[in-house]
Amino acid sequence: MFEKAEVWYRDDSPVAHLAKLIGERYGIRARCFTSPRNGRVFGTVEPNRDGDFVGPAVILADVAHQDLKWLSEFWGHPRVRLVGILPDVNDGRPFQQDILATARCFALLPSGASPDLLCHTVEAAFANMELADREGDSFERAERVREELNHIGVALSSTRDVGSLLEMILSKAREITSADAGSLYLVEASRPDRGPLVEPERCLRFRLTQNDSRQFPYAEHTLPISEESMAGYAALHGKVIAIEDAYSIPADSPFHFNPAYDELTGYRTRSLLTVPMKSAHGDVIGVLQLINCKRNRAAQLHTPADFDSDVRPFPPRAVNLAESLASQAAVAYENSRLYQDIEAMLEGFVTAAVTAIEQRDPTTSGHSTRVATMTLGLAEAVNRTNTGTYAKVGFSSEQMKEIRYAALLHDFGKVAVREEVLVKAKKLYPWQLTILQHRFEYLRKQLEADRDRTKLETVLARGHEAAREELSCLDEEFRQKSNELEEHLHSILQANEPRLLPDGKFELLIEASRKSYRDSLGREYSLLTPEELGSLLIPQGSLNNDERRQIESHVVHSFNFLVQIPWTRELKYVPWIAGAHHEKLNGSGYPYRLRGDEIPIQAKMMTICDIFDALSAADRPYKDAVSVDRALEILEVCVRDHELDSDLFRIFVEARIFQPSHIAISLAGREGF
Repeated sequence: MFEKAEVWYRDDSPVAHLAKLIGERYGIRARCFTSPRNGRVFGTVEPNRDGDFVGPAVILADVAHQDLKWLSEFWGHPRVRLVGILPDVNDGRPFQQDILATARCFALLPSGASPDLLCHTVEAAFANMELADREGDSFERAERVREELNHIGVALSSTRDVGSLLEMILSKAREITSADAGSLYLVEASRPDRGPLVEPERCLRFRLTQNDSRQFPYAEHTLPISEESMAGYAALHGKVIAIEDAYSIPADSPFHFNPAYDELTGYRTRSLLTVPMKSAHGDVIGVLQLINCKRNRAAQLHTPADFDSDVRPFPPRAVNLAESLASQAAVAYENSRLYQDIEAMLEGFVTAAVTAIEQRDPTTSGHSTRVATMTLGLAEAVNRTNTGTYAKVGFSSEQMKEIRYAALLHDFGKVAVREEVLVKAKKLYPWQLTILQHRFEYLRKQLEADRDRTKLETVLARGHEAAREELSCLDEEFRQKSNELEEHLHSILQANEPRLLPDGKFELLIEASRKSYRDSLGREYSLLTPEELGSLLIPQGSLNNDERRQIESHVVHSFNFLVQIPWTRELKYVPWIAGAHHEKLNGSGYPYRLRGDEIPIQAKMMTICDIFDALSAADRPYKDAVSVDRALEILEVCVRDHELDSDLFRIFVEARIFQPSHIAISLAGREGF
């Protein structure tokens, strides 16, 4: 290694924290780079006037911070190597890969690279320069390896699917080491049935195997983390194991080779390389096991002669490359698992939120799920259509997920609406009706008591026989007043239903409100209070203007709640889609009176599905369910009134999104969406 090797970085670069991680191993310098054309560049490999630096340099450069633009003058310099740092996919910084710039880097690393990985890479860069000094002819080969590592780094950093990532890790590890076969193990916690308070034990899951020369029988299984197996030993101690011949492992070695697969398939395992995958924190999260390093990468091993002639031990260079890739792969795997865990957590939150909505308003249980399913079905139908306004509109899988979350959470703001308003089934609240019925019962008892008192006074004054006719008149008067009271109560009970009042019922209510009664203390009250009368005079439905405003406010509450969630870039429009599901094309909707193209197409689709479900659902306490045909007729009227999108409604009808069978199929197809 060069005696005066240094690592440089721009003084204002975000990679400073990485440089400090390896400060104990190398000379670290922050530099303010300027163009050498101005004669002010620091970093020339020749001694400057102060004799400040005479050796080669590795420069750490942030590819999202345009460091490479400033350092372009060093491209191709024989004693300088650039190591590019890729931003994390979740750190929020914009990143557009500069293909030319990244291609000039010796290696690309993620911003979460571990100190070991960084040191390995820097060491490889200096080794590359030293090798170039010694062997000019091998420089092109090293450049090819460097470019290969660059492509691997970019691919690993951009892959989120865990299954695809693991396949890529093993495939690329075999590729750069010329391994004929390989396996990948993941460290996981086993769950023995010993109670929730017992800490689970760690084990290795045999997750993946690849082989260029044989088709191995493969089934996932677990094995203990112990020194008896090479994978277990590497996971336990975090050490690399390189074996020249699997059948010649020393007898005193703690681990041994299991020849079962060789015996089953006729394969012959010779050289073995077992590499732990270490996280950024130094924890072993998996193990790579590479088998049979080939002299010719393209060769296939079929006969014993092939194994004798084409298989060699893994050279030190391959061991170093595999170890570097394993550390880089571990960071990428952890990032992918973190992304997966975040998605699972978000899915759990959405499920819990829908449960909270339905517990708050059990009368509409299932509404959010049905609307989400129909809206997704309509979006899929839009994807299939090739005529009309939306022939060129298509929704990606991420947009479909965005639509689903918006539809599931569109009514979440109902948690902020008073429960008695939310579940109000009739014009009067149950407690109001109970008070009113008790009032009428009190009045009937009062009429009965007044009659009996008057009858007693009459009999005592005139005698029973003389007062017989007057007593009969008192009974008739009581009967008439009692019937009149019952008629008023009946008209109130009819008016209390959330339906359009028949002609004449308003007059009966107003007449009842003009009547009064006296309590036991002689105080006079109206038969109906102004609040009761106002509620009973609601033309249709069960809500007065103030209550309707409270219900409508749930949209604003939904938006204000959802907009506080730090949605990912792919889901950032969830609040706006959910917040527009009661808007109408003609501006008659709420809460913002949006018109036409001001309303997102996703919200337009949801509006159609939301109205259809509200009309056809049998669980609404304030109305009876209407038939599918009647619901479609009402939606068609809304289309004619320019409230709903005509093309989307046409697709909704033609695709028969509303059919129970379609909804059931859609639900079954989206389990674990």
